Amino acid sequence: MSVALLALRLMCLAGLWPVTQLNSSHFPNKRRHKDIYLGDNAKQKHGGRVDLRMKKMDSTKSLLIKSEQLLRIEDHDFAMRPGFGGSAIPVGIDVQVESIDSISEVNMDFTMTLYLRHYWQDDRLAFPSSSNKSRTFDARLVKKIWVPDVFFVHSKRSFIHDTTMENIMLRVFPNGNILYSVRITVTALCSMDFSSFPLDTQNCSLELESYAYNENDLMLYWKNGNDSLRTDEIVLSQFFVEDFRPSFGLAFYSSTGWYNRLYINFILRRHIFFFMLQTYFPTMLMVMLSWVSFWIDRRAVPARVSLGITTVLTMSTIITGVSASMPQVSYVKAVDIYLWASFLFVFLTVIEYAAVNYFTTVEEMKKLKRAKVPASFDPSQAMAFDGCFHDNEMDLASIPEAASTPNTERATHSRNSTAESAPTEGTRLRRRNTFVQNVSFIMSNSYMIDTYSRMAFPMAYLLFNVIYWSLYA
Repeated sequence: MSVALLALRLMCLAGLWPVTQLNSSHFPNKRRHKDIYLGDNAKQKHGGRVDLRMKKMDSTKSLLIKSEQLLRIEDHDFAMRPGFGGSAIPVGIDVQVESIDSISEVNMDFTMTLYLRHYWQDDRLAFPSSSNKSRTFDARLVKKIWVPDVFFVHSKRSFIHDTTMENIMLRVFPNGNILYSVRITVTALCSMDFSSFPLDTQNCSLELESYAYNENDLMLYWKNGNDSLRTDEIVLSQFFVEDFRPSFGLAFYSSTGWYNRLYINFILRRHIFFFMLQTYFPTMLMVMLSWVSFWIDRRAVPARVSLGITTVLTMSTIITGVSASMPQVSYVKAVDIYLWASFLFVFLTVIEYAAVNYFTTVEEMKKLKRAKVPASFDPSQAMAFDGCFHDNEMDLASIPEAASTPNTERATHSRNSTAESAPTEGTRLRRRNTFVQNVSFIMSNSYMIDTYSRMAFPMAYLLFNVIYWSLYA
């Protein structure tokens, strides 16, 4: 019986053998899609085919799992700080300022891009290493371990750069020392004082502090002292960066206690040349342009009035433009003092001509009253003698005294005054003219106001500039 079963099995194998040969001849590449081809070196080692187990060992996921196993991440609770329950953990800070992107006077803030590096020791992440080499990781591992919760005090906006990946680096050394570096752009408040603007110097600072851990749990310090703050070459459009220096302090909160705080202090001195071109030089030119009216004939009313109004409106435009680019502060700035003083000089030029025109009119009216005016003469046309009104033509031939030139009349009046004031025997010399008499004399000779203004206005403005620039420059 057993012999019969054995014979039957042999017959079945003999019948299946041709079918097996036929399949192998028609489908030679049936399993080729399962082969994995690598480079030339791999082909030489494995005959052009790599085992799937080799692929599994080379995957990134497998290496990450191995790193986590090496650092024993699953064996510890990283929600707790290193050395929990003991003394405060020291965290060293090192900053490299890449750039100061912008400074806004209107918002009173600045934007800075920097590399923020943290140094501390966590024995939980120590690992054995024969070569004593560190291991470097990216942001994926940072989320699974404890890192210091440093934040920027008085910051308005901040973000970690993420192009092309998050700019985060974690370097772990075999003894548990850790370097954690991030690239951050932060916009922070800077309390600016514009009392000397634009001849001002601003002191700004970026402040770092732990959010959750007070000084009993975490101690922030500059890792290398004053060398902990490094800067690239920083060039700003409106400021010179005079000084970069780190400092240290403590901050107290009534509900949580004392916290370590680190300061990045820098001093900014403003470029004055831009404001000289945009504000100061145009203002000086407008003031000097207003003085041209002193050399224009006092009877040329349209010319002098239009020149005065034009300079006043131009000064108003300059003041408005400067105010629009500045914060609305409640104190007076240096540029406001200069602009409004210059505006006052321009305005006084217009007032000066108004006084000259008025006194000239009064003087001519007095002359007409002293003259023999015909009964048919219209007194309303008296101002025509001054050139202010030219509606109707006048015949001044009938007014011989009024038609005499002012210079001749003044000369006659001067000779009469000299003759009257000449001392006679038995009389005392008269006292010098008082201030009121001098003013009255100038009012009766209005042309002298322009003469004195040609010297008084430039000298007064020059004196103002000397005082202004000596105080603020």
